[in-house]
Amino acid sequence: MAEKSKNLFIGGTGYIGKYLVEASAQSGHPTFLLVRESTLSNPEKSTVIGKFKTLGVRFLTGDLYDHESLVKAIRQVDVVISTVGYAQLLDQVRIISAIKEAGNIKVDHHYHRFLPSEFGSDVDHVNAVEPAKTAFASKAKVRRAIESEGIPFTYVSSNLFNGIFLATLTQLGTTAPPRDKVVIFGDGNPKAIFNTEEEIATYTIKAVDDPRTLNKILYVRPPGNTISLNDLVSMWEKKIGHTLERVYISEEQLLKNIQESATPMGVVLSIRHSVFVKGDQTNFEIEPSFGVEASELYPEVKYTTVDEYLNKLV
Repeated sequence: MAEKSKNLFIGGTGYIGKYLVEASAQSGHPTFLLVRESTLSNPEKSTVIGKFKTLGVRFLTGDLYDHESLVKAIRQVDVVISTVGYAQLLDQVRIISAIKEAGNIKVDHHYHRFLPSEFGSDVDHVNAVEPAKTAFASKAKVRRAIESEGIPFTYVSSNLFNGIFLATLTQLGTTAPPRDKVVIFGDGNPKAIFNTEEEIATYTIKAVDDPRTLNKILYVRPPGNTISLNDLVSMWEKKIGHTLERVYISEEQLLKNIQESATPMGVVLSIRHSVFVKGDQTNFEIEPSFGVEASELYPEVKYTTVDEYLNKLV
């Protein structure tokens, strides 16, 4: 058995971060978490910290804003994985400069790489309006900084999280799929991609030390999870044995709503515009020059299809 890469997580107690940390530890990677003292003693984080402890995760005290702690942590590992949130995207340049100073994450070894915080649409293939446009541009800026510094990378384009989008059939302000009427953005025909958080984590951890994903975008785009809103609603109607009233919001109306919304609703709506109206997750082909597709690379992973996921919600 080849030894597994040592993985360092920054932002690992966040929404998608905790799934990745777990997947890393459970698959036998020596797993490190950069964590602030205050997080370790925060009662709101005690469950997730407790779970990490039982999985053998090693805690390194430090902070994105403490350069020395970053450098010291990076020197102990092969792979750096950032899952920092929206507000800290541009601050990832601090990780880039720490990687440069640490000097051990370099192209001479297929393990070594940096995975910046992505876990959404591919930011080099989006037609977003503000305010999502700025968020996507921040991720793209980080990509360009990584490339210009010659740091080896993998970018994970995981598309939509089921827990946020599919569990509600993309509806806003609800925690369950609708049973009477459903709002559809645009004409409902562009296809989007829905994946479970656990499987995004599984694919990402399989990719971290895979030479095939080095300096590539890993797209999580399984065929059974690529579906238009119209087809998604029809699939749900069949399962509940009931026809929903479909309310279509035109692109013009949606753009007006975005302009009139305060943050964070403006971000939420403009992401929906990019995905469901512009079809930004599926309106390009994955070229071997820049990308690979996760379910093709790892056919042994039994992913949960949209159809199977909806069965659990009936």
